Amino acid sequence: MDVNKYMADVMEYNDRMIEIRRKIHENPELSYNEFQTAKLIAETLKSFNIEVKENVGGTGIVGLLMGTEGKTTIGLRADMDALPVTEETGVAYASKNKGIMHACGHDTHVAMLLCAAYVLSKHRDELRGNIKFLFQPAEEDGGRGGALPMIEAGALENPHVDHVFGLHILNDFPIGTIALKPGAEMACPDSLKVILHGRGGHGSDPANTIDPIFIGTQIINAIYGIRSRYIDQREPVTISICSLHSGTKDNIIPDDLIMEGTIRTFNENVRLKIKKSINDMVKSISLAYGATAEISFKNDAYPVTYNDPEITGEVIKLLSGIRGIKVVDSGLLLGGEDVSRFLDKAPGTYYLLGTKNDAKGLIYSNHSSKFNVDEDYLKFGSLTHVDVAMYFANK
Repeated sequence: MDVNKYMADVMEYNDRMIEIRRKIHENPELSYNEFQTAKLIAETLKSFNIEVKENVGGTGIVGLLMGTEGKTTIGLRADMDALPVTEETGVAYASKNKGIMHACGHDTHVAMLLCAAYVLSKHRDELRGNIKFLFQPAEEDGGRGGALPMIEAGALENPHVDHVFGLHILNDFPIGTIALKPGAEMACPDSLKVILHGRGGHGSDPANTIDPIFIGTQIINAIYGIRSRYIDQREPVTISICSLHSGTKDNIIPDDLIMEGTIRTFNENVRLKIKKSINDMVKSISLAYGATAEISFKNDAYPVTYNDPEITGEVIKLLSGIRGIKVVDSGLLLGGEDVSRFLDKAPGTYYLLGTKNDAKGLIYSNHSSKFNVDEDYLKFGSLTHVDVAMYFANK
């Protein structure tokens, strides 16, 4: 297969792809509220004469392009929700929705897959198998997410999806690279929440209070010690407390404190050990200082993102032939991904498109308020969708 064959078709739609990306970037929507984004996707797919199902598992969109034989169905997935981040990029197409930003590249994911849909619809007579375009909401939810509701609503059936493929923009990797690996690639993410109940009072008289801020700092230090002192150093694990809220004034010790964080693991036994250790530490430290604590974990965390080894080997060979792209080993990534639920049902591959460009100042990581991507390289992401779909639909 000539993997560069369809680049001219991608370039026909390139300006429109970037226009769509910027329109979505200007109008970001949070998880489960991607109404305008979904409307744009549905209208665009219909303009390509692709069959569209709307409101699949919420705001999800499924497009279906039937092949000439229809024996195999390939799913191409893109997520479409934004994050509660205030944008600081300074670009002309910055977010118009206060406190909401496409800080993880999902706007580009939608645009690249719509470009691929254009190209594939143009060459539908060359497709023996079917293509399903899976536009998924709520990837950033971190719990139930958007893939599971779509699966429950039948997104992978009628016709049954045999393999799922997807890509993610990632500024960990430079422009001109695609990163992936066979087997486990991305972690299982758990969310942690602790509510500490103390007894407030005057800041000048801490002895007559039960200070939740002081207790909270002891708990954070203890939690961070789990990684270094309770877990085998060879295990890939990350524990981060990312949100801490308490107090109203400089001289008032508050009654309560709320902390939230994330746990990333690849090993189920390690995952359970960490959660138990956190539970025990929070309760014992709170008790020692006279406070009480409520501890909760989201019980529906995304599973480990697993790339089928045989399929991934084929994808590596395929994408290595694209001019201007170098395929590299991603290594284990501690990020978590809702695509894992699709891959559990339909084996396939998830890969990363690098867009970091030091020369253009595009150096900020995903989830940063200054995150942005090199739009000159979106065409490569779209081309990979086309090549993967053509190859596996025609096997």
